[in-house]
Amino acid sequence: MKTTATFWAIPLAGGLLFSNCHSEAKKKAPRPNILIAISDDQSFAHTSFAGCKFVNTPAFDRVAKNGVYFTSCYAGSPGSAPSRGSLVTGRYHWQNEQSGQHASSWMKKYVPFVDLLRANGYLTGFTGKGADPFQYARNESDSLWRVENAAGETYNSVTYKKGDPSDERTASGISPINYFANFRSYMKNRKPGQPFYFWYGGHEPHRGYEKDSWVRNGKKLEDVVVPPFLPDNDLIRGDVLDYAVEIEWFNLHLTRILNYLDSIGELDNTIVIVTGDNGMSFPSSKANCFEYGAHVPLAISYPKGFPAGRSVDDPVSFVDFAPTILEMTGTSPEGMLPIFGKSITNILKSGKSGIVDETKKYVFAGRERHSSSRWNNLGYPQRAIRSQEYLFIWNAKPERWPAGAPQSIKNGTTNELNPMYGIDKNGVFHSDWAYTDIDGSPSKSFIVENHDNEKIKPFFDLATAKRPEFELYKVTDDPGCWHNLSGLPAYSDIEKEMKTALFEELKLSGDPRVVGPDKDIFETYIRYSPIREFPKPDWAK
Repeated sequence: MKTTATFWAIPLAGGLLFSNCHSEAKKKAPRPNILIAISDDQSFAHTSFAGCKFVNTPAFDRVAKNGVYFTSCYAGSPGSAPSRGSLVTGRYHWQNEQSGQHASSWMKKYVPFVDLLRANGYLTGFTGKGADPFQYARNESDSLWRVENAAGETYNSVTYKKGDPSDERTASGISPINYFANFRSYMKNRKPGQPFYFWYGGHEPHRGYEKDSWVRNGKKLEDVVVPPFLPDNDLIRGDVLDYAVEIEWFNLHLTRILNYLDSIGELDNTIVIVTGDNGMSFPSSKANCFEYGAHVPLAISYPKGFPAGRSVDDPVSFVDFAPTILEMTGTSPEGMLPIFGKSITNILKSGKSGIVDETKKYVFAGRERHSSSRWNNLGYPQRAIRSQEYLFIWNAKPERWPAGAPQSIKNGTTNELNPMYGIDKNGVFHSDWAYTDIDGSPSKSFIVENHDNEKIKPFFDLATAKRPEFELYKVTDDPGCWHNLSGLPAYSDIEKEMKTALFEELKLSGDPRVVGPDKDIFETYIRYSPIREFPKPDWAK
């Protein structure tokens, strides 16, 4: 396994000396607090700091200006559960068995770094969405499962009440959890001088959105820059603005948390990490290893320790967060399974912009099962490698539908089929009938209902059609991932290098898809969310 931080390799005999010689320093310099703020389904481009004009994110911008802005952060996966699991374990989702699978069980042996921070004296907790969706232990019979959420102790008791004058929510799809109020409740448990670790997991901007909430929130259709993988019309623009409304709600509570920390004199000693768990929930983004599916915003500030005002282009990954936090807090990783990420403390402390660490050339991501979207609950296994300029994707099962099957079996029957593409006799699309790895939305419905329109068909095919085994995109020029460069002679050297690097990493990390012994072990993990039924595909007959 990789060495993730040099101080971890200190022999036990020297460990006591290391601890003793720093005891006085610890008294003089308190350990940093940690605040992770993670939105749910937000792509990299959608912060005002990144130049987006239709969304206002002053809290993210504040962290970016007062710290380090990362232009190339890749989530652990384009789906929530495997991505969040990767963040808290420092391991690729394919290393975490069922605890790297959407809606499967979290096993005790996958110890998250929050447990070690708590043992090291930190006050820990989270509000909103933690490391989810996973099934945690329900009773004593789930003896191998973790009881507590892998993000820590839950603080979700303070909520907004519909109809109450204090309900300030700007759209009906927004979670009732009052994130900031729960953070303040958590901070009441802090002992004088105690360092804290807190996870603010907004449920926003996860679907569903209140349709046309953008109107009430003073947004304008003409301000929208439609992502390159979506058709441009007023319906799509409105859907994107409803997404922006929820990003701003997430940002509002982060603003309040930052202001509170500033008011009590703790902000300068707090490492603030602001990111998103995966990309926006639109066709050709979330649940895809395409650019808008796994490339997420990231800003990190620590006024006492990180030179501010920098933009860093080094590719970084969610597996890098755990070793970085452990290093910065002086916490040993003992008790966790081997961490595969690499601390980025050197980048954060460097004072440099652009490419800082030349050795950090690539990051890796992937997916298996997302929603229940294919026959026999099969997933769509992908592995991806991202450099500063290029994205290379391996579709391990190209015979499967990437967004889910185009036809499902009617509920309550054994073989009666819903209409092809999920479109009923009146031409209305039913999102739960087809392509269910794409969240239901006005954008999805429009693209599917108009799939035979010559102007819309390319967008439909991009989102739903079967794909070749290998894909290569120059994402700096083609962020919509329209032009597959795989197999083209002009890019053969780049493709060969990235393909080799990907499979070397997969072998080194023990990915069952590559090294076995059961390459389809992921298909056996139980899903604890509802299962849809689909007809058996021709390739399986």
